[in-house]
Amino acid sequence: MKHLLEQNKRKSILMLADFICIVFSCIVSFYLFKIVNFPVEATMHFNLSVLCFSLISIIFMYTMKVYKIVWRYAYSSDFIGCIMAVVLSVLLIVVYYSIRQEPNMMFYYILSGTMSVLAVCFIRIVYIITYKYIKNRAIKESKNRVMIIGAGVAGKHICDLMKANDKYNPVVFIDDDSGKIGRTVNGIPVKGNTNEIPKIAKSFNIHEIVLAIPSIGREDKKRILNICSETLCKVDVLPDLDKYVYSEKLYEQMMEIKIEDLLGRDVVEFNTRPVQNMIQDKVCMITGGGGSIGSELTRQIAKMKPKLLIIVDIYENNAYDIQQELKHKFGDDLNLSVQIASVRDYVKMHDLFETFRPQLVFHAAAHKHVPLMETNPEEAVKNNIFGTLNVARLAKEYEVQKFVLVSTDKAVNPTNIMGATKRCCEMIIECMAQSKSKTEFVAVRFGNVLGSNGSVIPLFEKQIADGGPLTVTDPRIIRYFMTIPEAASLILQAATMARGGEIFILDMGDPVKILDLAENLIRLHGYEPYKDIEIVFTGLRPGEKLYEELLMNEEGIKNTANNKIFIGKQISINEDMFFARLDKLEIAAERNDKAEIERLLHIIVPTFVRKQQETDESQNSMGVIAK
Repeated sequence: MKHLLEQNKRKSILMLADFICIVFSCIVSFYLFKIVNFPVEATMHFNLSVLCFSLISIIFMYTMKVYKIVWRYAYSSDFIGCIMAVVLSVLLIVVYYSIRQEPNMMFYYILSGTMSVLAVCFIRIVYIITYKYIKNRAIKESKNRVMIIGAGVAGKHICDLMKANDKYNPVVFIDDDSGKIGRTVNGIPVKGNTNEIPKIAKSFNIHEIVLAIPSIGREDKKRILNICSETLCKVDVLPDLDKYVYSEKLYEQMMEIKIEDLLGRDVVEFNTRPVQNMIQDKVCMITGGGGSIGSELTRQIAKMKPKLLIIVDIYENNAYDIQQELKHKFGDDLNLSVQIASVRDYVKMHDLFETFRPQLVFHAAAHKHVPLMETNPEEAVKNNIFGTLNVARLAKEYEVQKFVLVSTDKAVNPTNIMGATKRCCEMIIECMAQSKSKTEFVAVRFGNVLGSNGSVIPLFEKQIADGGPLTVTDPRIIRYFMTIPEAASLILQAATMARGGEIFILDMGDPVKILDLAENLIRLHGYEPYKDIEIVFTGLRPGEKLYEELLMNEEGIKNTANNKIFIGKQISINEDMFFARLDKLEIAAERNDKAEIERLLHIIVPTFVRKQQETDESQNSMGVIAK
């Protein structure tokens, strides 16, 4: 109903505008006739005829469905209805005055009709141009505003690329050549020299700075980057363009690869309302908050107005990066605390819980690299298992409302140390949920995350940049994949559904063949697989499986209100036996006894079974280039 009223309102306004245009055209025509001494008298009869002509024109335009056209998207053919309506009105009134034998009035209405056509078309053209201008300006403002340092050939090329991209809006050039200052390049002004970067960045509201002087010396580059660091802008440095600027594949090499294009399914979108209700005005702690998943969690939580957001990470570089990003984006609107700490340090974590009293804890801190954990099992146990145990016990002690563990599909029937430790983490959560506690403990299990640190995409990207080859362990290997925002959203959604002890699983669609992923990524960079860039099979790594699973045999699956999220059936655990075995595992880890660690993990996690690492077929394919 509201939509129809709005539609009728727009039609009425346009009809009134057309009526005014036609009457105005008649008045102008009247004075033009007087100037050339044509005897047209402004009598009551004449005024009535102008009114009739205007109304007839409107009626004809309405009949020809002119007012049903969405004029902001109109084509030239849409103007035909306006023209025909006025022409028919002119013909009608000309016939009337020919019968009355008033030739002056006939000529008058021919002129009035011509001017009316021009007037009604003119207001529509003005509307279309105005709409497009406002829309383009809005689109332009939504893009990253970019400052380009260097108004030379490289800067011009980058400017051209950015204008064709839907993400960047180049707004100003900087150059130390005084002869260029005050001039324009590609319509973009050159405003000042490098010493003025902070001032110009602030006045132009710059989001990103690109240093586009490939021939710059080391000292000058250092000086300029030091000046850029005084701003809060992201800074990109263009590499030596000698081999790129004139390449036919420049656009392909410069364009951003969309990770979701590699997913093989639609990106899952969630309803954020329940998450907003859960997070708003709450104290939220994220362990591993500087990592791929942790940092995306902080971004999504920061939008939902928490009372306080606490980022805990042992790696200060990542923690600093996400801190600066959130400060730049949210400023004083976000109450943020960044703490450098290890989840393995119980005393430090206790102090953090005592100080901040978190209400929601998202535990994303973990060692996750499968081959590295195979050779360093004691570190996987100390960080993954006992780090999780520390944070979970503190969450229970301080009566945290919800504790969410970030888990992995490698915890299902694990064949490697990392997967076994993550299954232990899930068991800790299930034990905590079995005991009397005011905290709702929950785990979230998903597959590989596209684009995360250490994942296959960054590795492939680097190999493509180096000219190949791409290394795939086995042509048959498949994995479930999701994007980083999907993973973070799933964690938050699971928290809203948590009642205690659940393991939430995302419907990730069909698994993706890694070989297909490699081939598609090569194509997205503008190359042809096996011709421009080779693919080599290297054989399965220690602890690696051909296929990952999302459920263990003893776990059933249960639906939730969200048809993309499922719950694995809770498995009862003997707590006394479980924690007694963990005590022995902790002693073995402290002694760095690798053999004893693996023996105990097999006992604690019965589904942890080593499989033959390589089949005869995969052994035969090692080092062989794919055909």
